[in-house]
Amino acid sequence: MKYLMNLTMILLSIVLIGSCTAPSGETSGETTEAAASHPMGQASVQDDESDANILQVAMSSEAHTTLVAGVQAAEIEHVLVNAGPLTVFAPTNEAFDALPEGTLDNLLKPENKNDLATIITRHAAPGSYNQEALKKEARKGRKLYMATGDYLEVVVNGDEITVGGAKVIGTIQTSNGVINVVDKVILPN
Repeated sequence: MKYLMNLTMILLSIVLIGSCTAPSGETSGETTEAAASHPMGQASVQDDESDANILQVAMSSEAHTTLVAGVQAAEIEHVLVNAGPLTVFAPTNEAFDALPEGTLDNLLKPENKNDLATIITRHAAPGSYNQEALKKEARKGRKLYMATGDYLEVVVNGDEITVGGAKVIGTIQTSNGVINVVDKVILPN
């Protein structure tokens, strides 16, 4: 029930945030063509005082430039800046490079935006799951509920944690949740 409430809050946040379309720095009542076609809502807010959110941390990471490019191509930046808590399993650039040749280029095409958004969203879970929380879920035999409605298995083998077959290689706490860096892109079976 807690997961459904969290998911409902996330979806409500997305709708509310998505309705805020004024880009930062706008000086007149007119919006630019780019802003009208891609309203970023809270993702366009720049704040030098608050702790970094998931999107800001990802954008500052050299190891996640491909993920950020995918988030931007899918136009889902707003998902990563909502209040959360949200856990993102963030594949490294090397994880994307390991996909079959041409897969990433194909997903980044505008006509495949919905497929790309689904794949990236499959890497997000409502709630806050650092490595200790993931181990607890595994001990209880629970699968992790993802934002797409999928359930991914959490496996602990010694100090190694995998989620949906992707190994967690690092964890970063952010202002709106947790980023677990993973070594693999989590694709549907």
